[in-house]
Amino acid sequence: MSSSQTEQLQAAYLKAVPDCKHEMQLWPVGKDTPAELELKRSVGEQGVADGPVKLLQQLVYSYYAEHRRDLPWRDGTDPYRVLVSEVMLQQTQVDRVIPKFTAFIQQFSDPQTLAGAPVPDLLAAWQGLGYNRRALNLQRAARMIVEQWDGSIPDDPVLLQQLPGIGPYTAGAVACFAFNRPQIFLETNIRAVLLHFFFADQEGITDKQLLPVATAVLDQANPRDWYNALMDYGSDLKRRFPNPSRRSRHHTVQSRFEGSDRQIRGAVLRLLLGSSGMTVRAMQKELDVETERLARILEGMVKDGFVQKTGGKFIIPST
Repeated sequence: MSSSQTEQLQAAYLKAVPDCKHEMQLWPVGKDTPAELELKRSVGEQGVADGPVKLLQQLVYSYYAEHRRDLPWRDGTDPYRVLVSEVMLQQTQVDRVIPKFTAFIQQFSDPQTLAGAPVPDLLAAWQGLGYNRRALNLQRAARMIVEQWDGSIPDDPVLLQQLPGIGPYTAGAVACFAFNRPQIFLETNIRAVLLHFFFADQEGITDKQLLPVATAVLDQANPRDWYNALMDYGSDLKRRFPNPSRRSRHHTVQSRFEGSDRQIRGAVLRLLLGSSGMTVRAMQKELDVETERLARILEGMVKDGFVQKTGGKFIIPST
């Protein structure tokens, strides 16, 4: 790694570390600590064996004991709070989720409240998180939870995947963080740790290759603490090194937001939330977007349930 790359990582690291709970003795940027080097040496000699697994667990828990992130959804184990946080975190960074999560929980405190909330109130609360379809799916999930399970979120990942917008990762995460059930799942921070130590200098690693390692290193007795610690450590690892998860075959880069359909959809929602309805011409004047493009976007938003057309105007439906 060049000195300029190291300096850039150091600057980014210093800017990012305040989200941690305690005063920090910064871990080195651009190079492994002695404990990390020992782990790499052990993996090189033994692979995914008991010795390297124990060293990784000691390293991760040691980091977590000193640098645990103070995140609002970690206060207790309420399954509803866990579900909301996991849906918000699906495609949005932690620092943007924190204030939105706190406000959302204050407004929609349980599945029953969310299930009965007017859609305009829901979408207004979701503003700033992006990917607004998640909000509608979360409300649909709350309605299923109320109707099918009397407001109690199930602890079975198979049942959780029946909820709208809940895939294998989110189902596993909810089962783990809410109910402390040992589950195997991957996300970017977990991938970063496994790639850094068990697939050093390898490219194009698949999740199929990572899953057996994730299984081997899991703390079966304390999966909730383990995944919290692993994700915190992985987040820090990505600040210290060029993101190791880029070496995953499944790594993706979010498409450009500026000028995208996503940006226009968000702008349409903001306009409609602040009005009693608008015509296409009025929206076009505000947004300065081509007629055909706006018509296509509005058609998709009607299909997705975000807006409906009434008397020549588009509005956000109340339910």
